[in-house]
Amino acid sequence: MNKKLILLLILISTPLFSQYKGKKFSIGFNLYYTTTSKIFLYPNSSDEILRNKSNDIDKFFDFGLEFRYRFSEDIILTISSEYIKTMQDGINITGFVGGTTVSINAEDGFEIVPLELSIFYVLPVSTEEFKFLMGGGGGVYFGNHLRKVGAVEVNNFSREIGYGIHVALSLQYLVTENFSAQLGMKFRDPDFRVTSQYTSPTVQINGSTVLFPQDKFDSRINVDGVTFTLGAYYDF
Repeated sequence: MNKKLILLLILISTPLFSQYKGKKFSIGFNLYYTTTSKIFLYPNSSDEILRNKSNDIDKFFDFGLEFRYRFSEDIILTISSEYIKTMQDGINITGFVGGTTVSINAEDGFEIVPLELSIFYVLPVSTEEFKFLMGGGGGVYFGNHLRKVGAVEVNNFSREIGYGIHVALSLQYLVTENFSAQLGMKFRDPDFRVTSQYTSPTVQINGSTVLFPQDKFDSRINVDGVTFTLGAYYDF
């Protein structure tokens, strides 16, 4: 019984996949789809309700590049970067006309450039054509808050660099000796704060001059959704 158990453990822990035929490097193009994100409008408020008030931007696409180095047959190191930009219409911003408070329509959004380092393990259940990868790592995130109200936009007066960790699962299909396709899923939670400034203290809306309540404002951007990936890679 013990011999059978030992044999079973050896079979499970032994890589069942074929060699990568000596290829150490890969470069790939990925399309990303993220489910949810939030822009917190009053991140410094002492009121918990206001502090947690957010504009939610869901279901957006972005793209990026990834470079891979196969440290060994079952360990892969990667560095990747993306460009994320998304905006949503229908956000209500408070303004003043004379002494009256009014609600005006705006577009709200953000742009982020993630730079992530990861390490992946090729699971033993992989086959000659299908590679199952599991891994994770850390990243830094450079971003801006985007907003447009009529003809007025915002400039970022100051910004934080976001930091975070991530975990990922993916399935790689070796189409030919040099080309592969990949489906994946990534869990991450980049979060950073931005101080923005309107390009003008007022905006013309329907013939009225609307005064913004403040020249500068703080916001907090959090991309907390699941990210799905579809990629194509060249192995060399």
